[in-house]
Amino acid sequence: MDDEKAVIEQAMERITTAVETTKDTAVTAVKKVRKAAKKVAKKVAPKKAAKKEAKKAAKKSSKKAAKKTAKKAAKKTAKKATKKKAGKARR
Repeated sequence: MDDEKAVIEQAMERITTAVETTKDTAVTAVKKVRKAAKKVAKKVAPKKAAKKEAKKAAKKSSKKAAKKTAKKAAKKTAKKATKKKAGKARR
């Protein structure tokens, strides 16, 4: 401690220095957190998009499969019906 400066002045200087240091540390921490959050967002976003695309593709393929099975079923019933008619016509 300086004997030339008053105790109050020295205390105020130390408090001011501590406040400035704390502020700088907080600002640095916030910057680091923001940067990390951006990195995480970049990694997570493509996965979400990929999931959405996969969901859409699955929906599309299931619709196609449903259409195919419906067509096959219609063909089968048509064949059966024609066979029955042909069988009845022979008798």
